[in-house]
Amino acid sequence: MQRRDFLSGVIATSALLGGPKALLAGQSGAAGSGLKILVLGGTGFIGPPTVQYALERGHSVTIFTRGRSKSEFPGVEHLVGDRNDDLSALEGRQWDVVLDNNARDYRWVQKSTRALKDSVQHYVFISSISVYAGEISWYMYLDEPYDGSPIDINSPLAQPPDDFEMGQELDYGSTKALSEKIIEDAFPGRSTIVRPGFIVGPGDPSDRFTYWPARIARGGEVLVPGDGNDQVQIIDVRDLMQFTVQLAENSTYGIFNGVGPASKLTMAEMVYGVRAVTNSAVKFTWVPSRFLRDNEVQPYTDMPIWVPGEPRSAVDNSHAIAAGLTFRPLAEIASDTLAWHENRPTEEQDNLKIGISREREAEVLAAWHASRGS
Repeated sequence: MQRRDFLSGVIATSALLGGPKALLAGQSGAAGSGLKILVLGGTGFIGPPTVQYALERGHSVTIFTRGRSKSEFPGVEHLVGDRNDDLSALEGRQWDVVLDNNARDYRWVQKSTRALKDSVQHYVFISSISVYAGEISWYMYLDEPYDGSPIDINSPLAQPPDDFEMGQELDYGSTKALSEKIIEDAFPGRSTIVRPGFIVGPGDPSDRFTYWPARIARGGEVLVPGDGNDQVQIIDVRDLMQFTVQLAENSTYGIFNGVGPASKLTMAEMVYGVRAVTNSAVKFTWVPSRFLRDNEVQPYTDMPIWVPGEPRSAVDNSHAIAAGLTFRPLAEIASDTLAWHENRPTEEQDNLKIGISREREAEVLAAWHASRGS
């Protein structure tokens, strides 16, 4: 992955035409039961935990997908279409709430809001912390630490390029930001925006968090970045989607940062927490950020989850916690992720999508020890 791919992923500079600045509305109503829920998506990473939890809560679930993957859950209605050009399966139907889990293009959201604004009461959208303003680059804050205010739901949002016109292509972060505006315009006072960062756990196809349980379980000398004090934020997909369903049940409108855990988590606490659920002989070697920078070891891509000094690694989640967001223990996340990983096909286990290679890790460790005369 190149830097641009990362910026357009989880921590991106993005574009937005206007946007929400604060909580739209308070909670209305008590926890519901028997809702008719439409899930746009439902068969990817975050879809199945959403569907499973909604079913457990007694709701009726319809999923809308391109039909390339079948639902894992019997009794779930499966509508087939395409968010690019075929929403005909949604015509003439009514639902209480739509959970939009998979919008990777703001033009999809334009089409879905037009199709659903008169047939759905509540629109819940999974956005991203990428909507927050601020340009970043690798090791940007290493020499000049961030001195701005902590990011919360009222923080400034990125603005669109001066020459932007509706219909043009946008990167991931910009799409999420513009989608929020479109939804709020179509569902004034009855939309919910959830902005996650690193979503992790069993089933994660990105391998961002999976790298650490997999690498630590392999044992030996493990390269870990910085001094261990850099903050990281992760949220288990099951915690995120259970919170999302509960927001729908309670008709809770507004904006929420769906990041975790409940209190500050450092890089050291994360890797030692992962170590606690393995049985491998491991030696952690902490290599300073400047040495890694000088040796072209990149945050996020080579050292997943780790982005030193980045303010979007310390996003305020108090608003979401007050609305009911809870978190399972890191040990459970790590253990479940490792168990899932160890049951993947060998090819996937041996070729993670992200993380430093074995050969490169050994080279950097050798260079670090040589620099110290050890």
